[in-house]
Amino acid sequence: MPIRSLIIFAITVAFPVGILVMPAYAQDPAVVNSKTIRVRFENDRVCVLEAILPPGTKEQVHSHPAYVIYVLAGGRYRNYVADGKITEGTFQTGEVIYRDPLTHAAENIGDKPMHLILVEHRLPFTSHFVVAVCSAKEA
Repeated sequence: MPIRSLIIFAITVAFPVGILVMPAYAQDPAVVNSKTIRVRFENDRVCVLEAILPPGTKEQVHSHPAYVIYVLAGGRYRNYVADGKITEGTFQTGEVIYRDPLTHAAENIGDKPMHLILVEHRLPFTSHFVVAVCSAKEA
């Protein structure tokens, strides 16, 4: 009987609670925010996402590895970080931003849609790759 009770407890209490407190870093932005984010390109090195956030839209919590944002149409945002910190800022059209890995939810607090391209790094880049990119920029 005690084993049966333990199994019932695990199925009815522990398992559902485990799912609810599952780490947010496991949340793919294109899956949990499928109405506002879509995958434009993906391979083993990068994932390119397109995000269009209408005014007043707040995303679900999700995670990114290290990534770069290219702002196609800027606006004001509020960022809710997993540690509870809330910040506000403005993306300027044409701006390029690098961000370290992050678990968060963003909200468009402006009056126009924000349009962003995000490039998530999947693998650490070698110094050879970085040198090639920097050399190409100077040419």
